[in-house]
Amino acid sequence: AVLTFRTETLVITHDMMAEGTHFRAGADMADLAWKLVATNLSDLAAKGAEPVGVLLGHTLGRDDARFLEGLREALEAFGTPLLGGDTIAATGARAFGLTAIGRATFTPVPARSGAQAGDGVWLTGPVGRAMLGFEGKAEHLAAFNRPVPRIAEGRMLAPHVTAMMDVSDGLLLDAFRMAEASAVTLAFDPAAIPVADPARFESCIRWGDDYELLFTAPPSVSLPIAAHRIGTVKP
Repeated sequence: AVLTFRTETLVITHDMMAEGTHFRAGADMADLAWKLVATNLSDLAAKGAEPVGVLLGHTLGRDDARFLEGLREALEAFGTPLLGGDTIAATGARAFGLTAIGRATFTPVPARSGAQAGDGVWLTGPVGRAMLGFEGKAEHLAAFNRPVPRIAEGRMLAPHVTAMMDVSDGLLLDAFRMAEASAVTLAFDPAAIPVADPARFESCIRWGDDYELLFTAPPSVSLPIAAHRIGTVKP
């Protein structure tokens, strides 16, 4: 949600994580808390927003102290305060929700619907690292357990992009969503897409959970960050 109040524009997002669907029953609760914060802040990053604070919905259960430890680490790492929320006791699988509130640093706020024919299609970093981390590859464990939202990159890109979103559900699916919202075609150059394991290219571009930023920009724009051009927007 993008809400404008006089001179300020707020960006508000809410994501949930459910046991057995988004995390394993035996997951480290500190990692879970970190990821809950990071995934929500990634949505703010895709809007070029600066985090203002978060509200937490927490189901009480095992290792609550570990959850709080990870929560503190994430909030300190991303400079974001906990504003409030709610805790409940419940039976069955646990679920956690987080609402992140941000302040837009540029208006109009980037959307997924602005891509124009002739724009370049760009990606901030490789995809497939979270998949390999989920499978237990040591060098990629952090990418799955403790992803880092591209907050600074989103703020720098916001004035220059025509469309932007984070890659949370896989490059192919999220690119389809951007193309559909913008009523365009995103034509990829497969050789230009950075992946964590070239031998598993198809899986890397489908798996998701990477939280890189996918964006489009006119060819005349000088980008303020290093990024990978992976294709072109076509009618």
